[in-house]
Amino acid sequence: MSDILWLITRMRPSDAVDILLVACIFFALLLLIRGTQAIQLLRGVIIFVALAILLSSVLRLTAFSWLLKNAIPALLVSIPVIFQPELRRALERLGRAGNLIDRPMREAAANRTITQVARAARMLSEAHQGALIILERTTGLQAYADSGVPIHAQVSSELLLTIFYPNTALHDGAVIIREDQIIAAAAVLPLSSGRLADRYLGTRHRAALGISEQSDAIAVVISEETGSISVAHNGRMVRHLDESRLRSILQRLYRPYTSQFDLGSWLHDHRREEADQAGVKELRG
Repeated sequence: MSDILWLITRMRPSDAVDILLVACIFFALLLLIRGTQAIQLLRGVIIFVALAILLSSVLRLTAFSWLLKNAIPALLVSIPVIFQPELRRALERLGRAGNLIDRPMREAAANRTITQVARAARMLSEAHQGALIILERTTGLQAYADSGVPIHAQVSSELLLTIFYPNTALHDGAVIIREDQIIAAAAVLPLSSGRLADRYLGTRHRAALGISEQSDAIAVVISEETGSISVAHNGRMVRHLDESRLRSILQRLYRPYTSQFDLGSWLHDHRREEADQAGVKELRG
């Protein structure tokens, strides 16, 4: 305890800033890899290194200690390779701050798109017609749009229903929307390989997660089997939505200057609201 107090008294303001910066960096890295396969890998590495250090110090294993000492620098060098997807996502988020200034979304266009997509999702759900609708935000999706059929038409629920009508030429693949314009249909998207993309998810849901992991786009999915409506964003997915809940998510996600909103925060707020409503019902009962 006395050693800690001695260190605190000798600490300069620059030392406190140094420690704070390192803590912020580690906290940001943990936020980036939370909910991904990387967190499992990081947990395993930390446990292995801690056990190895403890074992070598207690049993005084000279050769093992030498091996561990020389292996740690190599492990540090391999970190950028192991966590490449997460580092790429972090750099993309930094770049999106400038995109908000370069290309702000029009409020009227956002409102029109939200209304038409929510209405189309409800009608597709009632008809059990599968669909995958991607709403572009600040990360450009032109490369994925080029893999499909160019449309360049104003978004409407009727057009979306026509595109996703079963056995038509464009119903497979994704529709990509930029502001209030459908720019492509039948687009091919990357499939997610994360832990959320389990064997119970179909191709549309895996593609929705995949594009949300590689961009800040919003993916709306309608299941052909169950008619369930889902939304994916930032590698997260919320399922079993109705039109009003879908509209609520889109109103917070697909808006000008809302790059900091996260689907996880919406889900947390929504669960808190549901808990409050359940508590009120219990009190009234």
